[in-house]
Amino acid sequence: MTSLHRWPLRLASLAFCLLFWQVATSSRLDLGLLTFIYVPTPESVADAAIALIESSRLWDHVGASLGRVFSGYLIAAVLGVTLGIAIGRSRWAEDSLLPPLEVLRPIPAVAWIPLAILMFPSSELSMIFITFTGALFPVLLNTVHGVEGVDARLIASARSLGAGRLAILREVVLPGAAPSIVTGLAIGMGTSWFCLVTAEMISGQFGIGYYTWESYTIQNYPDIIVGMLLIGLLGMGSSLLVKRLGSLLTPWYRSGGRR
Repeated sequence: MTSLHRWPLRLASLAFCLLFWQVATSSRLDLGLLTFIYVPTPESVADAAIALIESSRLWDHVGASLGRVFSGYLIAAVLGVTLGIAIGRSRWAEDSLLPPLEVLRPIPAVAWIPLAILMFPSSELSMIFITFTGALFPVLLNTVHGVEGVDARLIASARSLGAGRLAILREVVLPGAAPSIVTGLAIGMGTSWFCLVTAEMISGQFGIGYYTWESYTIQNYPDIIVGMLLIGLLGMGSSLLVKRLGSLLTPWYRSGGRR
């Protein structure tokens, strides 16, 4: 099944979700543990989205969030891939670097916010740091996994042919680990958005997370969903962009096995 032939099913899935949303909110569906009585209808959300687009606030919020996301993400991508290669290729690096990183990895983004505010002179830098922490660990761990998963026989063969450490890294390790690295970069982009929105809700003055939280505080419920949808669309689009760039950089790799 080609990609073009799969689009009708994907669009039908989105249409079904939209229809359920419309029916549940218009009929004020109440299932006891789950209620749609106060959830805005798709029409009211569409009106709020149009009003936001027509105002100047949309580009202020989107521009602020994009700048923070990509600043933190790019730093995390470079550092995560570099540390991942070092840890995957060196036992000394694994023993000295991985234990403290594993201690820091489970700490949620919201727990970093007070410390980030204390460490950095501006809220802007603290939000970029929160985004960085969110992206770092998926990139790092997937890079380590990819480097360690390279067939040792390929490395031994390259070494027997006279290849040095840099040649083995460039010609064998990086091409073999590239699919895992690209996966980590795509996941890291998604977690960047998650962490950024958390930071913006507390420390921001502009940004989609701030817009969503502000809408909640003034009980403007349609705008809350507009903010949520913006986060989802931008996060999905940026992750797809990373995957697309990754596929262009790894033409030798094609995922298969799915029908």
